[in-house]
Amino acid sequence: MLLHYRPDKRPRRHDLVFVTRQGWHAALESHSELVTDPLVAEWIRKGWPLVARRNMPGEPYGVPLGLPLPPFAGKRRIALVMQPEAIVSVASPVELGAVSRVAPHAWRNTLSRLRLLAAQHAVTPRVCGSLAWQALTGMDYVTAESDLDVLMYVGSKVDALRLLAGMARIEARAPMRVDGELVREDGAAVNWRELRGGAREVLLKSVGSIDLVHPQSFLSRNLNS
Repeated sequence: MLLHYRPDKRPRRHDLVFVTRQGWHAALESHSELVTDPLVAEWIRKGWPLVARRNMPGEPYGVPLGLPLPPFAGKRRIALVMQPEAIVSVASPVELGAVSRVAPHAWRNTLSRLRLLAAQHAVTPRVCGSLAWQALTGMDYVTAESDLDVLMYVGSKVDALRLLAGMARIEARAPMRVDGELVREDGAAVNWRELRGGAREVLLKSVGSIDLVHPQSFLSRNLNS
């Protein structure tokens, strides 16, 4: 199964957001350069999702979303704002196990090892970025320079330090850079390298804010008591 739809329509970072055609048309009123773009028109026609992102300073009221176009279209990242009533449904990011069929052959062993690691720690592994969009649209997003963007959704009982150590071992043998985040149950997330790197402060990101925090303030909510 590629997507898991959530019952509420309040998206968190990286969530996939499906919107109405009317919502699209309203959002494009402030992006006249996109109105005649054939790829954007195809995106709307096929009902592909947008991705939830953080709100940027000065943006109007609404739900901040992103439209990531593929490398052959300039790899543009287009910021859109939709009104809440335009949201049809919200889905969690694509599950890691659903992308192997479209991943480069050289990546597949790494994907399998990450799935096994996640199962051992009882966490949910998902992906965002190029591999996810390739699975969602069928278009060519993954290139020789692409990273694998992994999201590990962790609960309160996860031994995050052991999980991070496992991710580091897997990346050391991977043919690509393994990027991504550990994501708490409340949607707040930290880059896994920052958590493992011993920095005194790390960036804690959510859909509404970005803050500098001590790593333990994140990890303490995920370590076994």
